[in-house]
Amino acid sequence: MIDGLIVERPGSADLDSAYTVLERAIAQAFEDEGIPEQEAKEEIEFKKSLILQSVEGRQAELVFMVAKLEGQVVGTSSYGPCGDDVRECTNGELAGLGELGGLYVLPEYQGQGVASAMIAAMLNYLHSIGIEQFCLDCGLKEAQKIWRHKFGAPYAVAKDYWGEGSDHLVWLCNVADYL
Repeated sequence: MIDGLIVERPGSADLDSAYTVLERAIAQAFEDEGIPEQEAKEEIEFKKSLILQSVEGRQAELVFMVAKLEGQVVGTSSYGPCGDDVRECTNGELAGLGELGGLYVLPEYQGQGVASAMIAAMLNYLHSIGIEQFCLDCGLKEAQKIWRHKFGAPYAVAKDYWGEGSDHLVWLCNVADYL
């Protein structure tokens, strides 16, 4: 992990640098996967609205964490109700679980333990409030490799969910396994 990295709940002063993380990390991930720029823009705006709602207290069931270096946000993560893709890919089996998501790290800080630090902080938080399981999902091939390494085999695979050769993976995880 990077020296001086702090993971905490974001405040309103963190929004601009969190938005920058979302803009850069999502744009890069989508470009790397060959996903159209317009879809990246839509995802960025959606994620910005979620973090804003969380910071303003309008989404009590949505929890964000940010990783900061020298006061600047370099990564974001979230936990909230499971999304539509998880419900669809598991035939509703995991609909009652919360979902770990929104893990984005500035490209220049990727591969340096930022995401792992955010996951650890989030899982410690979940454990502290009595949550025992969570799910996560991913349709991006490069990110799927990372999640397979970190969380093992997926719980569900939706073949060709995003088109031929583009599967969507869902993991079911026990919080205690990663503390």
